Amino acid sequence: MKQETSQTSNKVHFISLGCPKNLVDSEIMAGTLMKDGYQVVGEAEDADTVIVNTCGFIEDSKKESIQRILDMSDLKAEGKIKKVVVAGCLTQRYKDELVEGLPEADLFVGSGEFQNIAKILKKSDEGEKQKTFFNLPTYLQEEETPRVNSQPGHRAYLKISEGCMKRCAFCAIPLIRGNLQSRSIDAIVAEAKLLVAGGVKELIIISHDFTDYGFDIRRKDPTRKESPVELLKALDQVEGLQWIRLMYLYPDGITQEMVQVIKNSKKIVKYFDMPLQHINDQVLKSMNRKMTRDEIETALMNIREHLPEAVVRTQFIVGFPGETQEQFEELLAFIAEQQFDRVGCFKYSPEENTPGGRMDNQIDEETKQFRHDAVMEVQQNISREKHRDFVGKTIDVIVEGFSEETDLLLQGRFWGQAPDIDGVVLINDGEAKVGDMVKVHITDSMEYDLLGEIVTEN
Repeated sequence: MKQETSQTSNKVHFISLGCPKNLVDSEIMAGTLMKDGYQVVGEAEDADTVIVNTCGFIEDSKKESIQRILDMSDLKAEGKIKKVVVAGCLTQRYKDELVEGLPEADLFVGSGEFQNIAKILKKSDEGEKQKTFFNLPTYLQEEETPRVNSQPGHRAYLKISEGCMKRCAFCAIPLIRGNLQSRSIDAIVAEAKLLVAGGVKELIIISHDFTDYGFDIRRKDPTRKESPVELLKALDQVEGLQWIRLMYLYPDGITQEMVQVIKNSKKIVKYFDMPLQHINDQVLKSMNRKMTRDEIETALMNIREHLPEAVVRTQFIVGFPGETQEQFEELLAFIAEQQFDRVGCFKYSPEENTPGGRMDNQIDEETKQFRHDAVMEVQQNISREKHRDFVGKTIDVIVEGFSEETDLLLQGRFWGQAPDIDGVVLINDGEAKVGDMVKVHITDSMEYDLLGEIVTEN
């Protein structure tokens, strides 16, 4: 989080784990606290209070959350900080277990109470003994909600809804975040304008499923206009925006109309983040995914027919209960056939209180790892070949700063690269400032990154 000055001596540091949606919650907590006189600092050792905004999605993220809580508890025991606050999804999902198992923590704030963090922390500072704060996750921010953008100033996440109406057998999100709740188009556009006024050039639209946006509003009032297409049309009119990036699109919601709106827009980047999870019909049915292989292939054909330049990113789960070797090989052949631009792969993690976690025929970890590695090997070869096609081309790149790996080269992204999950463009010649949009001539390529030089216009 960015540092701000304040009259109070109470300094707060955030550790935000998990997805960008959780990060936005951290940004709102930071803004709320700053409005109430707290100071947000960049290092835990400089803080009085550390807030760990946890993730509880899969086993690895749970372990990371617990470890970071324990690390902060150690700092408290050493007298370097005064208070540890455990917030977010893991807290909401396992409140009883965490309260009992982590007596070192001072406060537990669920995902239905994070918006009240300033009141909660202030009362605690004044001696209030209550440690747990939980409620149903029904809060939706408004455009005037205090928020600190933790991203580089030229980009920001914009959360359009909360919760999810899907019931995938492997997913615990509805248990943690509740059912779908969409913000109004007016509220979303108003926040977008505020972010752009603050210097944002790229808005990254996030939700648990973009294509379901507005369904809950329209179900209650059929006269309302909230829908993915109408939202895109409204955001496309926001002056000053250069890139609008959509994340988390369920394939059955990518309609012909949506594709045409994206095609006709100069701001919506032709980037489809479309988690498919699998391709075998039986596995998809077991996952409670409401699509067949034929329908998925039709959705992909629709995109590529009308937007042949589109970048398609997807993710798959291997080792779902009952997945046979034959079904896995069908998935592997599908990845090779489709030549996706980006692929993420997760080993299935059985989650408590989900249908998948209760299924028989759980797959052993060794098989999951083998299948994961096989998927990534196929995709690495595809990515390498796709990146070679960029060599010799000149592309628009937004400058992000210096490369963390080299500290020598500038680093940026072209429109087909989302921050933190895709590769980057390394710039080895030319000068630019963070947030500049420059033209880069690509001179070399790697599996995930591109290398080039800034083209100076005469």
